[in-house]
Amino acid sequence: MNTILYPQPALRQPSHIEPCVDMLGRPLTDLRISVIDQCNFRCTYCMPAELYPSDYPFLPSSERLSFAQIETMARAFVRLGVDKIRITGGEPLLRKNLEQLIEALAKLTTPDGRAVSIALTTNGSLLAAKAQSLKDAGLERVTVSLDSLDNGIFQRMNGVDFPVEKVLHGIEVAQAVGLTPVKVNMVVQKGVNDSQIVPLARHFRHTGVVLRLIEFMDVGGIGAWSRTHVVTSEAARALIADEFPLVSLGEGKPVSHETASRYRYLDGGGEVGFISSVSQPFCGDCSRVRVSSDGKLFTCLFAQDGLDLRPRLDSAQGLESLLRQHWQRRGDRYSEVRGALAQLGGRKQYPTVRMSLVGG
Repeated sequence: MNTILYPQPALRQPSHIEPCVDMLGRPLTDLRISVIDQCNFRCTYCMPAELYPSDYPFLPSSERLSFAQIETMARAFVRLGVDKIRITGGEPLLRKNLEQLIEALAKLTTPDGRAVSIALTTNGSLLAAKAQSLKDAGLERVTVSLDSLDNGIFQRMNGVDFPVEKVLHGIEVAQAVGLTPVKVNMVVQKGVNDSQIVPLARHFRHTGVVLRLIEFMDVGGIGAWSRTHVVTSEAARALIADEFPLVSLGEGKPVSHETASRYRYLDGGGEVGFISSVSQPFCGDCSRVRVSSDGKLFTCLFAQDGLDLRPRLDSAQGLESLLRQHWQRRGDRYSEVRGALAQLGGRKQYPTVRMSLVGG
C-alpha cells in the first residue's frame, strides 16, 4: 500500500500553548460527547430494530457519565486545544436535565480567553419542546438528522412511524429561538431515499437552514453495508445543481478541520454541504475526538475499542496528561484505508463501536 503523506495542518491553538497533535500532525480541537446511548428512533442505518429491539440492554443511568464528570473531562480537553464541543447520543434530548450540562459547558473558555462553541445533534423529535430552554442554557447551534420530506419514506427509515411534520416544526422553533444556523443532515442511501435529495434542497432553500448530504457509511452495527448502497457526493451534487446551479465555496473541498464541502446557490438561495467520507476521505485533517456515554475515549468514529476515562474523572489528577499522551499516539485513518484496500466485495471490513454509544 502506498504511504499517504499529510501536510501539516494549521494549528488553532495560540502560540503560548504547547500544541497537542497526533502522529499525523492533526491538532485536537473538536470534542463530541455522547450523553446517552438510548434513542427513541430505530433508524435503519444506525439502530435497526432487528438489532435493537424494545428490550435491548442500554446502559442504566448509573453507568453513564455524570454531568460533573463530563464537565471535568471537558475542562481538560479545552486546556489541550478543544474549542468546539458537540453533544450527541443516542438521542441526547432524552437525557434528563441536559440544560444543566449545557449551562456548565457554555461557561468554558480557552486558555486565550475565547468562548467554547457548544452545539448539539438531535433527531428533532423533542426539539420543539426543548429549543428555548437549550438556548437559554447557552447552546449555540443545533444539527437535525432528517432523511426525507416524504412521510412514508421518513417513517420507514426512522423505524417508529414518527411523522416528519414534527421534525420540521422542531427545526422552525429552533430557528425562531436563535439556534442558528440550523443544519440538517441527510444520510443518502441508494434506492431508499435518494429520491429525496432535490425535494430537501428545494424545501430548505431561502430558509437559512443549511442542508448537508452524507454518504452512507459503514459505521456502528451496519454489518450489511455495501458500496452499492452509496450515493456519492458528486452524484448528489449533480442532481441538485441540475435544478439549482451551485458555486463552490473553498474550491469544493472541506475547509480546515471541517467535514463538509460547501457550496452556495447561484441565485442566493443559501448553502448546501456534502460529506464524502467514503468517496473522498478526509482523515488527514480530522481533529475530532469522541467520548461515549459510559466514559470511553475514541479517536475515530470507526474504532473498535476506547480508553476508559472514568478512573480519572473524579479527581482529574493526571487527566490532562493522559489525554495528551493518548492523542499523541493517534494514527487513525480508517476511511482512507478503506478506500486504499477497496474492501473485498465492497463491504464493511470489521466491527466498529456501537454508534449510539459513541455518537456521530
